[in-house]
Amino acid sequence: MPVHTQDGQKQMAAARAVELVSSGMKLGLGTGSTAAYFVDLVAERARAGLEIVCVPTSEATRERAERQGLNVTTLDEVPRLDLTVDGADELDQELRLIKGGGGALLREKIVARASARMVVIADRSKLVTKLGAFPLPIEVVPFGLAATRIAIEEESLRLGLAGPIELRKDASGKIFHTDGGHFILDASFGAIPDPVALSSRLGDIPGVVEHGLFIGLARGAIVAGGDDLAILGSLD
Repeated sequence: MPVHTQDGQKQMAAARAVELVSSGMKLGLGTGSTAAYFVDLVAERARAGLEIVCVPTSEATRERAERQGLNVTTLDEVPRLDLTVDGADELDQELRLIKGGGGALLREKIVARASARMVVIADRSKLVTKLGAFPLPIEVVPFGLAATRIAIEEESLRLGLAGPIELRKDASGKIFHTDGGHFILDASFGAIPDPVALSSRLGDIPGVVEHGLFIGLARGAIVAGGDDLAILGSLD
């Protein structure tokens, strides 16, 4: 696949991440188009003799991994992982992320937190100077949706953030449900000057299950652009 295309860059980043995987590892598998390349490449190595056990971050990833013949388990069976490789909707130079475009943010964050290290793979379009151009996914329980949305608006305004907060729907117009049966509110705040403060405010709101700000979880990132790979942070 040509590396000048976005898909080619995703595949190049995924191929570099596969080099981090060794036999005996307990591996977290991310969700999304870039992570799908990683799953496929890991499966190729597994068919060639690589011995690993994998924990997927979504039902879609689980189904893909099982179709490829990977040894899939759960965090209940393997509660600590050596490495998780996942994509991002946005990342900055401090390895702060926005994730959840695919709706798997809760499981992605649980798996990342259970891992000794998390490495992000992305094409260069995902690297930003300031988070927020991509709408921030906020996973919420269905009960009290209107009250939860108002609370999110109020807390965001205290940080100078405003913009539409839309209930996510699927292509057919039906309300999108996460694997956990929750809803997602997509908050179009624009640039987020203080992601840490926003993360704290959102986490204190009853009704918010989780949000797509991943802060302090990624140890390193592999970012592909053109013929080049840039490494942020550490892959070790």
